[in-house]
Amino acid sequence: MHSLTLLLLLPVLGAAIIAVLPGRSQNLIRKTALAISTITLIYAFSFLLVFDASSSALQFSKIIPWNTRLGTSFALGIDGISFAMILLATLLSFIAILTSHIIQERIKGYYLLMLLLESAMLGVFMAQDWSLFYVFWELTLIPLFFLIDRWGGKRRSIASLNFVLYTMGGSVFMLLSLLVLFDATPGHSFAMDDILVGARTLPEHTQILIFLGFLIGFGVKMPIFPIHGWLPLAHVEAPSPVSILLSGILLKMGAYGLIRAAYVLPEAVLSLQTVLMVLALFSLIYGGLLAWRQSDLKGMIAYSSVSHMGVVLLGIAALNITGLTGALMQMVAHGLVAGALFLLIGLLYERTHTREITDYSSLVKVTPRFALFTSLAFIAAVGIPGTAGFIAELHVIIGAFEQWGWAVILVTIGVMISAAYAARTMGRLFTGPSRANMSDISDLQTVEMFAASILVLGFLFLGFFPAYALDLMAASAAKFSQLFSEQMVAQTLTGVM
Repeated sequence: MHSLTLLLLLPVLGAAIIAVLPGRSQNLIRKTALAISTITLIYAFSFLLVFDASSSALQFSKIIPWNTRLGTSFALGIDGISFAMILLATLLSFIAILTSHIIQERIKGYYLLMLLLESAMLGVFMAQDWSLFYVFWELTLIPLFFLIDRWGGKRRSIASLNFVLYTMGGSVFMLLSLLVLFDATPGHSFAMDDILVGARTLPEHTQILIFLGFLIGFGVKMPIFPIHGWLPLAHVEAPSPVSILLSGILLKMGAYGLIRAAYVLPEAVLSLQTVLMVLALFSLIYGGLLAWRQSDLKGMIAYSSVSHMGVVLLGIAALNITGLTGALMQMVAHGLVAGALFLLIGLLYERTHTREITDYSSLVKVTPRFALFTSLAFIAAVGIPGTAGFIAELHVIIGAFEQWGWAVILVTIGVMISAAYAARTMGRLFTGPSRANMSDISDLQTVEMFAASILVLGFLFLGFFPAYALDLMAASAAKFSQLFSEQMVAQTLTGVM
């Protein structure tokens, strides 16, 4: 029996167990957290055995009314899009907890918050009631604030406050949009299906205003220019395992929410399609240029995420099946690649206590295993054939070309910028003259190699065999694109008449 409620509660159960364990039993706490994240990962992947990838309908649905007067309910369900994000979330949560041995202080609170964060992230992807979605969305802020503020770097207080203020500010706009939709829904319900019916009855200008609220709320989390200011500081100051989840999952929550909002408000998205395309291309190039200018390794990866999420936004804005498929694939690919990069750079920082690229040289002689995995991750970040990023970017480019023609040649500028800073970084890290202060760095240990291998093999496997991921999301992507095809036809016929 497969239950989404059980999957959602497994990390909470682990957090409860850790809460009653004595704080001095550090080894037991680590093992408990790792065991729970492993069980959650295995249970999530077991859904593959019974999930019907050929159907776009919600599966494993569960609805328990909460407050009938307010129209709220505990409603869970998944389709191909949300299921892919759940698999990614459980995998990266496992990797983050597995590599959290670098945390040596207040580990009881740390692992408890990590498991609560995993549950909140899973709730965002499972929720089929907008009020429940909003609750889980806000719940992710609490553990993240403390994880950054208590275990982060020197500027952790500023970084955590910045992150919360940006995200809560965006959430206000999202909440206002939800309240307007709630008021427009017959029977006043927050159920996603009911909201869908009510939203379609609204005039176009009202839909546009509502969607702009969603765009700000979800755009902060993605992030897109110009509401990305929290990202570089939070990534740099957060502990590396937390950065894995920030980049690998939290950014995808924003893109996932935007896809759901676009499906609810098709007329608004069609009207703003060109605006979304411009924002996507600007974020793609802007993020790449800022990444190229960085000397801080974590800062570079953080800004590169802005660029890669620009690719996701471009695929969504194309509003066709090819573009959306590429956007979804890019969400998965970036989660694996960014997770690998933050993992490896974090492990390197723990050994050298510096993130400045100019402080490194010729590490291939000292740490060959580290050099191999890091090089593969940077190559995947560029989107070289044979990696999942190539499949994603190819789909996005084709989908965008179908919609806008040769204007998408600007995407290649972003790709070239990515290649430039990736090549520069690999050259600085692994070649050049040997340095005495870098001669005794320990290479990747067994557990670290195991964690890095999972992520690297993941994006390589999906690069050579993309059908496993594409088939999982195909039916849901087709349902999304079909809606906009019908909407475009309807608008054309209205214009002719």
